[in-house]
Amino acid sequence: MSSHPLRLLLSVLLLWSLCWADLPPQVVTEAQIKAAEKRFGPQAAKRLRAWQRLVDQSWELPEREKLKRVNDFFNQARFVDDRVLWKQQDYWATPVEFLGKFAGDCEDFAIAKYLTLRMLRVPEKKLFLTYVKAIRLRQAHMVVTYFPRPRSVPLVLDNINPRILPATQRRDLVPIYSFNGRGLWLARQRGKGKLLGRSTRLKKWHHLLQRLKGSNPQ
Repeated sequence: MSSHPLRLLLSVLLLWSLCWADLPPQVVTEAQIKAAEKRFGPQAAKRLRAWQRLVDQSWELPEREKLKRVNDFFNQARFVDDRVLWKQQDYWATPVEFLGKFAGDCEDFAIAKYLTLRMLRVPEKKLFLTYVKAIRLRQAHMVVTYFPRPRSVPLVLDNINPRILPATQRRDLVPIYSFNGRGLWLARQRGKGKLLGRSTRLKKWHHLLQRLKGSNPQ
């Protein structure tokens, strides 16, 4: 009889943990918001809180709707070259930095979208950061590609064209290679292509992940 209250307490704690396990994650802390406000100005704090609301309000939506909301949210930012924005040739910003400036280049748009979709429980096996050649711009470009099924034609999330379209309808883009936390692939129009190795071979991606794991991911 004496063990019954203990069993009841353990059951309540288990139920409580299961309920809280399915809540949206905290994408940015109050300390990070205050630091960003000090660094970038008061509008940065508003944008970071809007980012948290995006995740909160998109948590239970179908994947396609998550793609649209995340794509639309980040595409409000301005495109600015790294040499102008960060005084560097090629700088990969964290989402906090990107929203702090509310500007960035194609990598910054794609990385913020990719990481936010991962926070929204879109499986890693469906999401890739994909380098392409933008034919009209005559330059390298980065987008997010989403594979509904392993061998399906991916959808493209892009800051040049705000519409989410199948890769077969983006004739202006020529895929080069894709990567995520699982690996690095030589890209093809259909499927991920040939596995080249772990994504940590990309130094900037690896460095960005290390910064995000640190105590101050800004």
